[in-house]
Amino acid sequence: MARSESKLSIETQSGPMEIEPARTAVIVVDMQNDFGAPGGMFARAGVDISGIQAAVAPTARVLAAARRAGLKIVYLKMGYQPDLSDLGAPDSPNRTRHLEFGVGETVSAPDGTVSRILIRDTWNTDILDELSPEAEDTVVYKHRFSGFYETELHDRLRELGVEYLIFTGCTTSVCVESTIRDAMFRDYRCLLLEDCTAEPIGAGPARSNHDASMLLIQVFFGWVSRSSELLAALSGAPALPVS
Repeated sequence: MARSESKLSIETQSGPMEIEPARTAVIVVDMQNDFGAPGGMFARAGVDISGIQAAVAPTARVLAAARRAGLKIVYLKMGYQPDLSDLGAPDSPNRTRHLEFGVGETVSAPDGTVSRILIRDTWNTDILDELSPEAEDTVVYKHRFSGFYETELHDRLRELGVEYLIFTGCTTSVCVESTIRDAMFRDYRCLLLEDCTAEPIGAGPARSNHDASMLLIQVFFGWVSRSSELLAALSGAPALPVS
């Protein structure tokens, strides 16, 4: 993709944010079957996935507009090796908490095929059908909440010349926020689209986990906006030439 110095202004909760399309990537965090589809890990555990499902349509619109404008698309997928060698030590919080959700268990996918909960290259870790990656997109597996922990994400973004990150995905206060924190520590400029993410945990209180993350990110880690504001900015952007 050819580099362009033109900038776009996006309205956010804390004022306008400027991005350079040629240096921008949309990050799709963990929008996979285990978290957002019937038959996935969350649904099997009785977790309400309606919020995650509601984020699919606006995220799909963002991805379509981003592709037309020439932005890069990067998918993160939470998935462990089949032998669970990257799940953590036997008494580690990461291993014990995930095993409570059945990670590694063999299950039957909705299409009747054999699959395994949160294991790489199975139906469970496939991206939701409505948001499927395209050939030119980047897909990165991760085995902790942050997409930067022991992954090639930072190197891939540097290879792509990316400095601005637009975040979508689930869940807001866990994998999304963890990745945004690590991105900010590496001097990326991060924009979170509020309606393109969701948080089923802690949804009951007057200020939910989702709301708390919005405030923290807006104050400390980046900018917060909605898909409509990004789409408005991109609608006037000419497509970047392909080199």
